[in-house]
Amino acid sequence: MRITTENRTRLETVIPLATPYVIFIDPSNVCNLKCSYCPTGHPDMLRNTLRKPTVMDSRLYEQIIDQCEDFPDKIKTLRLYKDGEPLLNPNFAFMITYAKDTGKFIQVDTTTNGLLLNQEINKQIVHAGLDRINISVPKDYDDEYLDNVADLFVTAFGSLYIFAKIAGDYLTEYERYKFLDDFACITHDCAIEHTAPCWPGFEVDQVNLDVGVYGQPLQGEVEVCPYIFYQMAVNADGTVSKCFLDWSYENIIGNLTVENIVDVWNGTVLDIIRKRHLRKERHCLLSCCNCQQLKYGMPDNIDVYADELLRRMK
Repeated sequence: MRITTENRTRLETVIPLATPYVIFIDPSNVCNLKCSYCPTGHPDMLRNTLRKPTVMDSRLYEQIIDQCEDFPDKIKTLRLYKDGEPLLNPNFAFMITYAKDTGKFIQVDTTTNGLLLNQEINKQIVHAGLDRINISVPKDYDDEYLDNVADLFVTAFGSLYIFAKIAGDYLTEYERYKFLDDFACITHDCAIEHTAPCWPGFEVDQVNLDVGVYGQPLQGEVEVCPYIFYQMAVNADGTVSKCFLDWSYENIIGNLTVENIVDVWNGTVLDIIRKRHLRKERHCLLSCCNCQQLKYGMPDNIDVYADELLRRMK
């Protein structure tokens, strides 16, 4: 999704956080597309990882949401998305409702490729109370696809913010203009974005390496990852990854089938990782060492505050 930088809280003023700002919970780590620029589109490669095809169990999800109520503050965003297509979970609308009913989350959003949207699904997610939907539009969308997005826009009637985006590096100039023309009137915002080699250990072909995901200038060398200080990433099987870019489940720091989410957030493992980043040891850590997200898509840079934050966290 497109990151908003306006009115953004300066992380160096709030770290350490007793409550994460954003929690990713993955309803499904499988997808109905095989995009070349996404790890989920490469099942042969995934077979060699610890990640197994999974749709999150409803009882596990309820347990995790219940645990979130133990955080002292409200959570800014529950993001029902991580690796796969969330609408493949048949209980997706229930997941929205269950979270919204707690009053613990300021916003609940998701990201979908939109292929499963239809009149019935649209009604379900709107009535469930979803606050924002990011639609990653496939290159070969058709008129039926547009009709379903338009129906969502009408059904929501302003109660759901709809943002559509497309990977522009794979489009002709005509296709770019057509996308903007097609989606301008049936979404609240739409954008053409770049693909970038952000996932550690996954190579992306045909990308523009000169600008960031949103067309912004590239970051220079970054030592401290901001995400580990304000986000949590819960996989479809209940394990917790070090960050949302852990597509292969290579960096598991907890398991919510046997642990409490608050304990994982405040636990020793994540504390050690954060402090190693603040000591400028990112390049010594598995996956962090070759992560390109900090170059192509990072919104916050807290490098200059590393020493101060390390003292604050002791």
